[in-house]
Amino acid sequence: MAHLEPLSPDTTPELADDFAIFERILGFVPNSLLTMQRKPAIVKGFGELTKAVMSQDSEVDLGFKRLIAHFCSRAAGCQYCEAHSLIAAEIHGVSHEKVQAIWDYKTSDLYTPAERVALDYALAAGSVPNAVDEALMVEMKQHWSENQIVEILGAVCLYGFLNRWNDSMATDLEESPKALGNEVLSQGGWTGGKHV
Repeated sequence: MAHLEPLSPDTTPELADDFAIFERILGFVPNSLLTMQRKPAIVKGFGELTKAVMSQDSEVDLGFKRLIAHFCSRAAGCQYCEAHSLIAAEIHGVSHEKVQAIWDYKTSDLYTPAERVALDYALAAGSVPNAVDEALMVEMKQHWSENQIVEILGAVCLYGFLNRWNDSMATDLEESPKALGNEVLSQGGWTGGKHV
């Protein structure tokens, strides 16, 4: 059960445009933002960061950025964000088959060598203590440009904020991410934890 209840989306009318961004990304306004709206400036700031990290002119595929978010959330242990990021990945063009193979990314033909390295990087960057080392950066630079590495780390950092927020608030999972978590993530031990 959430430590603070989400407020209705119409509680703060000046956030309607901000909430619309997330409706386009996820198909709904997440409970995290409905809780966060108690301080509207935080929602607005988070929305601006989201627009910058998940920009339409990204050099890294937007669906793949959501897989990056999944892996850094897995490292952080935020089961809310693990499920949310996969919903967003599918909405942004990642096939359901590829999402279903998420636990087998190191061996599945659905993942390229560049994607495998980036997902390893997301796990390392999302870990505490941080596990990004020189050898991993050498591998990253073999597959990704400096601009793309900045974008990938931007996705990790964006979700780092969400990981802390949602785990600290025990944010309740909405139905669609919960269903995807049960279908795909439960195979690897995901339960929804404090978020269900």
